Parts: sequence; structure tokens; C-alpha cells
Amino acid sequence: MSARRTLLWIRVCIGILIFGLFVSGITAFPLREELALGSDVLHASPASGWFPEAVAWVDRVSHALTDVGTRYPFIAYGTDWLAYAHLVLAVVFLGPLVDPVRNIWVTQFGVIACAGIIPLALIAGGIRGIPLGWQLIDMSFGVLGAIPLVIAWRLTRRLERHPDR
Repeated sequence: MSARRTLLWIRVCIGILIFGLFVSGITAFPLREELALGSDVLHASPASGWFPEAVAWVDRVSHALTDVGTRYPFIAYGTDWLAYAHLVLAVVFLGPLVDPVRNIWVTQFGVIACAGIIPLALIAGGIRGIPLGWQLIDMSFGVLGAIPLVIAWRLTRRLERHPDR
């Protein structure tokens, strides 16, 4: 593979990650509205019969967010910061998008952060009473984020070793 093509694939991988972080960040702001909509959609679909426990969990979380949001709207400020962190991380990955070899440390950091999602979901999820199925969904974000990052990391190492090919 030529250096130009390698660079293109690195940028595609990093671009996928940036897009995912951006979408995760933007969608963390309107959680209450999203969960209410999600609950309505689930009840209007066959999912309520197929996965009743999952639908009940979404309903429970939706009701909790509505209750807390009505009585204590400042609590949502925490998820606003979560959203902001996702957006900031998306900006950080502009470095490897522009110059992957010089900014390989950002890609490596991303892989480490993705790996850290798994113990966080298991430990904090267990402490907070999050169902295992939901913890697995949360862990999948780390796995899905690591896939393009590991590919980009390997391609960046190749580009570093053979910048002219």
C-alpha cells in the first residue's frame, strides 16, 4: 500500500472516531427528550413483546430523568459536561487526522481510553445497579471505538517506518 493510500485509511479511521465522539456528545445534551421518544418508539414496536425487560429499563430511566429534571434540573449539568468532554475529545483527534505520525500518542491514548470503558462499565455499573445487558452495550462503545483506532495505530506505525511507500 502506498504512503498516500495508507494516510487516507488512517484519516478514514480517525474520521469515523471523530464522528462517533461528536454524535455521542451532541446526543448527551437532550437525554430526557431522547429517552421519552425512545420509550414511545419501543412501546409502538414489537420490542415491547420481544424484550420486555429492556423496555421496562428504558421506561424506568426515562421516568427517573423526567422526575429528577423537573425537581432538580441542575443535575443535568453533569451530563452537559459529559457531552462537552466528548466534543473536546473529538477535537483532540484532529491532531492525528492532520499528522498521524507526529500525533500517534493521541491514537494510543484513545485505545487506552477505549479499554478503560470496560472496567468502568463493570465496576460503576455494578455499584449503580445498571443491568448487565446495559453494561454490555456501554462496553461495546469501547470496543467499537478501539477498532478504528487500532487500525489507525497500525497503519500509522507502517507509515512511520516507510514514509515513501
